[in-house]
Amino acid sequence: MSLEDKLSGWTGPSSDTEQQKQERTERMIRQALDSHEPLKSCEFKVYAKGSYANNTNVRSDSDVDIAVECQNAFYWEADNDANRIPGEPYNGEWTPSKLRKEIIDALEKKFPNQVDTSGSTAIQINSNSSRVDADVVPCFSYIRYMKHGNINGTKIFKTDSSSIVNYPDQQLKNGTAKNVRTGYLYKRGARLLKRVENAMAEDGTFRELPSFFMECLAYNCPDSIFAKPTWTERLCAMLIHIFESLQGEEPEYNRWLEVNECYYLFHSGQKWSRKDGRDFAEAAWYYYGFDK
Repeated sequence: MSLEDKLSGWTGPSSDTEQQKQERTERMIRQALDSHEPLKSCEFKVYAKGSYANNTNVRSDSDVDIAVECQNAFYWEADNDANRIPGEPYNGEWTPSKLRKEIIDALEKKFPNQVDTSGSTAIQINSNSSRVDADVVPCFSYIRYMKHGNINGTKIFKTDSSSIVNYPDQQLKNGTAKNVRTGYLYKRGARLLKRVENAMAEDGTFRELPSFFMECLAYNCPDSIFAKPTWTERLCAMLIHIFESLQGEEPEYNRWLEVNECYYLFHSGQKWSRKDGRDFAEAAWYYYGFDK
């Protein structure tokens, strides 16, 4: 098999069998929550997020991320230039601890002895022969008010009382838009970078990096890169762009963004660094013999 054939094959999504397991897992989680009586008084929506929802997942990261978003209350923040007067704090029954407890109870009924609650954020459901691993994330509706419009997101409360804000709708919207602009090649390119990283990590050539980081690296590559005629050329161009663009310290302007475009890709709170991106690009370049 030629390198081009191998790389082209790596751009596809997870197999039909794996997708069926993912869909079955999501469906069973919905059933568990819908049938749990204490949740009847909670207005919530259940939806997939992450690489599964954005169709950038590959076989080795085929688990599903499911958000359970409580809509009885919403949390918000306002930028300094936003015209927004603070409202009264929420004092209803659906607190973060109660939401998490009822979701855990519902899942443990549906998946006995398969639920892991040790994580500070997600509730994990272990896989079996008919379904994949799942991370179920309790969260609340969230709005960021700005001068020229608002952004909807979710606020997640960890068990240590800290919180984080995610923007899954923005990730989906921006990723889809880039995919359309690139003739539906961006998401294939994101899967390719993930599989390249997986291959190097599996044989010990390079350290493991988060799947979402690979997706963001692909997202920050110019659309023109995906117009190249072959996957070998596209991969070379992506690696060159990543390596050259991430030299030095984080700039003040034109900083790279996560796919949601609500957070900078590189800052002190991230699980990765500019060096991780440079090192990955350099390792992949030599791994596939592009220096020859």
